[in-house]
Amino acid sequence: MRQTGPARPDFYRQLLFITLPIMIQNGITNLVSMLDNIMVGQIGTAQMSGVSIVNQLVFVFNLAVFGAVSGAGIYTAQFHGKGDRDGIRYTFRFKLIISLLLALLGMGLFVSGGSLLAGFYIHETGPAADRTLFFALRYMRIILTGFIPFALMQAFAGTLRECGDTFLPMAAGIGAVLVNLFLNYVLIFGRLGAPALGVEGAALATVLSRFFELLVVVFFARRKKERHPWLEGALASLKIPGDLAGRIALRGLPLLANEFLWASSQAVLVSSYAYRGLSVVAAMNISQTITNVFNVVFISMGSAAGIIIGQELGAGTKTVREDARRLILVSSAVCLFIGAGLFSLAPFFPGLYNTEEEVRLTAAALIRCAALFMPLNSYNNACYFILRSGGKTLITFLFDSCFCWAVMVPLSFLLTRYTALSIVPVYLLCCGSESIKSVLGTIMIRKGIWIQDLTRKTGG
Repeated sequence: MRQTGPARPDFYRQLLFITLPIMIQNGITNLVSMLDNIMVGQIGTAQMSGVSIVNQLVFVFNLAVFGAVSGAGIYTAQFHGKGDRDGIRYTFRFKLIISLLLALLGMGLFVSGGSLLAGFYIHETGPAADRTLFFALRYMRIILTGFIPFALMQAFAGTLRECGDTFLPMAAGIGAVLVNLFLNYVLIFGRLGAPALGVEGAALATVLSRFFELLVVVFFARRKKERHPWLEGALASLKIPGDLAGRIALRGLPLLANEFLWASSQAVLVSSYAYRGLSVVAAMNISQTITNVFNVVFISMGSAAGIIIGQELGAGTKTVREDARRLILVSSAVCLFIGAGLFSLAPFFPGLYNTEEEVRLTAAALIRCAALFMPLNSYNNACYFILRSGGKTLITFLFDSCFCWAVMVPLSFLLTRYTALSIVPVYLLCCGSESIKSVLGTIMIRKGIWIQDLTRKTGG
């Protein structure tokens, strides 16, 4: 990637201002998820594996909602850069409608096919497999009631961030995870006079915390309308100009498809890894929970890069190409140090779980594999968000989910079914295949095909 010139004086301040609140919110969310996971892990490996299986499926739903609102979010960021309040209101309404539809669809799928979906991860028979499925279904029947508040929260929080307010979603998120943590302690183990509900208590705590987060964001956003003028009249109707709705859908559908297919590819990858046994399911759960805490750095920087570049494209900033390259390099450099820290700490985290020694050793090795590839993942993530900020959603679709289904999923299937390799080298080889994406991302960023202003034709 070519050398970049000096940054604008306010460039890194803007990056820090947008990144830190997102990072803090995501970091606390994932830290509490880790503590939740450890709490569930204290009551047994079957319970931990059952919850892990359901959360893999919930992850697919979560990313589908994220992808659905992200298509409109590209326009929101550029409308904000132009100061077009009506445009922001229209994109917000689009997010509300599409996220609610997805929430209802997701709930229907979980109710009608939950047992089949959970069984996709269990390749064994016997008491251990039966117990894992039993706890998975008990957790699932409660967690699906949180789909609606989660979906609505994505519409509100995404719009606030794209309009420069990262503090309120951060504060609400911090409050929600603290509520979740407290309720987990009370409901999982039966403290303060409450019954010990186990995995059902963990699910109930998560659902209640999602309602809390949504109420906090809506309440305080509406109290400070002078800071969020687009909220005035935003809920008075669901009107969206047909031209704009069509353009959002045209660019947003590839994003929705991308997030859904990418998340489902990750779910299929875990299912392939699970072919090595239920102990691998438990080890993957520990590994992913821990690495997610550290991954918030590059995920947050990628989100910030998308917002910054989107606003610059809308405002017609001349240094957008150089700023994009700078954002990619900064993110990768930071994650080089974060990955080194995670690698050194890898053996410590699995020891916090009440599980077998085999599971702990495997989890530590998987964490180290993820740490080695963190700078590479950071580079690819930044490329993805920058390409997406210019509306090149079809290209990001090919770059992201199509790559996973065309390369990583078949590779994991072949390695787990037709070789004698243990899970660690299999995982290492699958992670290493991401290097192909880095080459593709570099080429597309250099070509500048993502540089376009989407707001020139604003529907009435």
